[in-house]
Amino acid sequence: MSALTAVRGFKDILPEEIGPWSLIEGKARDLAGRFGFKEIRVPVLERTELFARGIGDATDIVEKEMYTLEDRGGDRITLRPEATAGIARAVIEHSLLASARTSRLFSIGPMFRYERPQKGRLRQFHQLDCEIFGDPGPWADAEVISLLWSLLSELVIPGLTLAVNTLGCPRCRPGYREKLVRFLSGEKDRLCPDCLRRLDRNPMRVLDCKNPGCRELALAAPRISDSVCPECGEHFDGVLKALSSLGLSPELDPLMVRGLDYYARTAFEVLSGGLGAQNAVAGGGRYDGLLAALGGPDLPGIGFAAGLERLTLLLPPQSPAPGPDYYLAPLCPEALEPLFRLAGDLRSRGLSVVADWESGSLKSRLKKADRSAARRIVMVGGDELKGGYALVRDMTTKEQARASLEDLKPLAGPDGTVEGPVPATPGPPNPASDGTQNDDRDHLAAPVL
Repeated sequence: MSALTAVRGFKDILPEEIGPWSLIEGKARDLAGRFGFKEIRVPVLERTELFARGIGDATDIVEKEMYTLEDRGGDRITLRPEATAGIARAVIEHSLLASARTSRLFSIGPMFRYERPQKGRLRQFHQLDCEIFGDPGPWADAEVISLLWSLLSELVIPGLTLAVNTLGCPRCRPGYREKLVRFLSGEKDRLCPDCLRRLDRNPMRVLDCKNPGCRELALAAPRISDSVCPECGEHFDGVLKALSSLGLSPELDPLMVRGLDYYARTAFEVLSGGLGAQNAVAGGGRYDGLLAALGGPDLPGIGFAAGLERLTLLLPPQSPAPGPDYYLAPLCPEALEPLFRLAGDLRSRGLSVVADWESGSLKSRLKKADRSAARRIVMVGGDELKGGYALVRDMTTKEQARASLEDLKPLAGPDGTVEGPVPATPGPPNPASDGTQNDDRDHLAAPVL
């Protein structure tokens, strides 16, 4: 029987890969706190209607990419393809805006979309989402963009570009839509099959198509920035002014429309040259009609999503994770109990301890201790028990000494440093240089493992 493997597009994140993830998540939580955001965790399963109403039933996500099923009660439920709709649902359901003018929320977790797996894009992927509900002004837009840019800057991700656009509002967008459809209808023979379908249901998505022919056509199409109402134009100018006050000079991208129906006015993306054709690292925008579309109050919103898989690909090389403070090596069954007690004591002080409680040769124990990258190794075997001491080696200086078994407990202070000199005598001599054979205890004193 062959071994089972993970589903295509679903990836294990192994212990040696966790470091970059922890760095990103820790930095995101720290920055979100500095900007006044509070964490929220919403379910990965939602009613399918939430995404049809919130994202738009004419979007690629709803039409082709969602994981949808019918549960035993006959309800249609969907693994969330994005987080904003679920967070908005929670804001409405729990009246999070009832006692405050605005609500600032962030979430970190997995999303699910059925699409072709590729570099930095999987069928289960992870996102950081940051949302502000209730603030209609351009300063909120600029603040959300500033949070995203600060995160990427503090992660030292190189080669980034910030692009922005205005998408108009429900008042001025219908006029632009009419202009765009009229233009595209005269060029149907140049549209790809997907864009022919979009022409009737979601024509603005044609501007975002990556097909070379559609891309060329989009460059010649009418621009929405020429059709926005005075209020939308003033709002966009306010966003640019606020970003300028922070020293940010984004590129204007008239073809950026984002992929979801709920966006209005400000849209933005951060791009990287290190990801190939799929170069978007993060993106977001304003969605002033989303809460109302989900049956909630008619209040505005602005937010972004950043893909964690893509961020891990762009991080500069990271230093290896530090090893444990102590590696305990019991070399005989009788040493298990005293070293087990020592492990508990050291851990209670906040120190990290690794021990191998299974039997094994001295050579194998030394190799394991070396691979663990521990700062210090404590070794106790039959000879040490008879003598009432342990061998303690500092792996940085390679110094080794004998410590009384009764003095093992005070070996380390709260920061992992030895409290004063180890109460010990020098360890056994190094292996003889005259070619004579040494026993195992001599090997314990070798300066390098």
